[in-house]
Amino acid sequence: MHMLDSEKRRDDRPLATERTIPHSPPEDVLGVLTGTFLAALGLYLLQEAEAVTGGTAGLALLLTYATPLSFGWLFVLVNLPFFLLALWKKGWRFTLKTLVSVSIVSVFSEMNEFLLPIPDINPIYGIVAGNLLLGVALLIVFRHGSSLGGFNVLALIAQEQFHLRAGYVQMSLDLVVILLALTVMAPSGVVLSAAGAVVLNIVLAFNHRPGRYRA
Repeated sequence: MHMLDSEKRRDDRPLATERTIPHSPPEDVLGVLTGTFLAALGLYLLQEAEAVTGGTAGLALLLTYATPLSFGWLFVLVNLPFFLLALWKKGWRFTLKTLVSVSIVSVFSEMNEFLLPIPDINPIYGIVAGNLLLGVALLIVFRHGSSLGGFNVLALIAQEQFHLRAGYVQMSLDLVVILLALTVMAPSGVVLSAAGAVVLNIVLAFNHRPGRYRA
């Protein structure tokens, strides 16, 4: 009986004991390109829906409604202070990947305006679809050792050093950005944006957990 129990425990042993296979450099490159493309597309849908989301992406979107600058430039500018934080807490490799990811999102964002004109979009559809795309994009870039800067860096640090869920940390910070949107947006637009930010962070909270993925 004890022998059967021992065999069962061995068979049911969690995957933590299995040898992990890291991503190869080509896989990282393709993963980051895929994630940044989806992120730029999601942010473009949000911009066309005249909505905001959380994080530095949300701040950049917010500033596009209040200044003549484009999202691509603003996204890089608002992320500059967080690159220093990433370098301090996460090292040069993660920081370099994040810098590259942010830069690619900015380039893709500028391209979307020319290659994908959207004359009209339902705000609810744009907000839900945009945040879903952004959530999936974040999962992809996280899995490949990068981020989209800003609050993503803070959320990852909180998860790794304080064992807090990245999605929940990001949700709290995002609410601050959403509230700031009241200064330049109608309350109805802010409410829809808040609902969209919840969708994004639910995607992260349910799918990005320490130890769940091994690659």
